Amino acid sequence: MNSTRELLRKHARRVAAGQVAAVPSPCVSVCRMDMDTGLCEGCLRTLDEIAAWGRMGDDDKREVWTQIAHRLDDQEAAQ
Repeated sequence: MNSTRELLRKHARRVAAGQVAAVPSPCVSVCRMDMDTGLCEGCLRTLDEIAAWGRMGDDDKREVWTQIAHRLDDQEAAQ
């Protein structure tokens, strides 16, 4: 799972830096919800974020990526 986290972190940095034309989906095909955190174990999105992704504009998608980056930082700090 560490490689998945590193992939998410890499993409989050690229999105934050404006290095992508189209904002990519954070989905990594590990679709399991953690009942304690309410986050997908693969992409660290909430169910609401996952459900709304297809209807979101790029600004909202970038905000989700920002939240994912914060969640990654929080997980790293907790270890």
